[in-house]
Amino acid sequence: MSEITIKDIARECGVGISTVSRAINNHADINPETKQMVMQKIKETGYIPNNSARNLKRTDARCIAVLIKGITNPFFSPVIQIVEAQAQKKRYAMVLQHVEAYEDEIAVALELIKEKRLRGIIFLGGAYQHDPEQLEKLKVPFVFSTIGITQDEEKKTYSNVAVDDRGESRKMTDYLLDLGHKKIAIITESMEAQSIGKLRLEGYKDALTARGIEIDERLIFEISEKQEPYSMENGYKMAKKLLASGAEFTAVFTIADFLAVGVCRALHEAGLRIPEDVSVAGYDGIPIGEFYTPQLTTIRQPAELMAEKTIKLLFDMIEGKTKYEHMVFPAELVVRESTAKPGRYCC
Repeated sequence: MSEITIKDIARECGVGISTVSRAINNHADINPETKQMVMQKIKETGYIPNNSARNLKRTDARCIAVLIKGITNPFFSPVIQIVEAQAQKKRYAMVLQHVEAYEDEIAVALELIKEKRLRGIIFLGGAYQHDPEQLEKLKVPFVFSTIGITQDEEKKTYSNVAVDDRGESRKMTDYLLDLGHKKIAIITESMEAQSIGKLRLEGYKDALTARGIEIDERLIFEISEKQEPYSMENGYKMAKKLLASGAEFTAVFTIADFLAVGVCRALHEAGLRIPEDVSVAGYDGIPIGEFYTPQLTTIRQPAELMAEKTIKLLFDMIEGKTKYEHMVFPAELVVRESTAKPGRYCC
């Protein structure tokens, strides 16, 4: 039997990880009934809290936290490795906190600050818009990284490191349109979330609108807000729904490479060839796309460079060298084997 984790307790109780953490650490700001439910579930399962992590709050250790939403997306692996390596060079400890798809990362960060003596926070993934009043409660330096940018963001309240997700998504859609595709399906996150998935969907719509192509809502497939959006399984499930819908399409664009891999499997099972029958394109530029068959056309983000700039910016803020900075990096359209001119399949 696998070891019980705090994530398992949260799932069993129907609450967030931060709520379980409050119950374990005996915080006053938790509903007594909720606390009792959580502690009872801990007793039933035999879960043993990570004492070493809990004890961090009792030390004066120099510590930063990385909060990540979308931890199953391998795009974040090199980012985390670089951040951790640079933190170690500065003799800082690093706490890695997974944020569930349905959780508010700012609320999780506020709880983490209560529990641990953090010097700074990096947010990876998640929403690109937050309540300014909530941001003001974060009394430590923080950087939003790989989250996306908007034209109307208030640049005096936070720092960020990103690519232009809307513009880069339009670049991919324009490429597919230039090949001759007009019926392009897209698999994205729930539009309830103010996330990069929404920005990438907007970029897709921008490209179609600019060409005078009517947006077909039947070709837009959203992953539930409570599901992990960046998984091969969800790409597979969404492609199955697309195929069952009867909608005509000649290409599929997904907001993440992992989703695209799942889409490819569903298309193969349906007897369709890629790209002879249907073109498939992803986003992120993770290594699996290069070694998959067929090799995946994608938008490659400069993950390593963004990670290096993110951790440097955070430490510059901690050390008082800067306050707020905003860095936007160009991404690269990488054309590989999974895309071609429209094939014979359309429905």
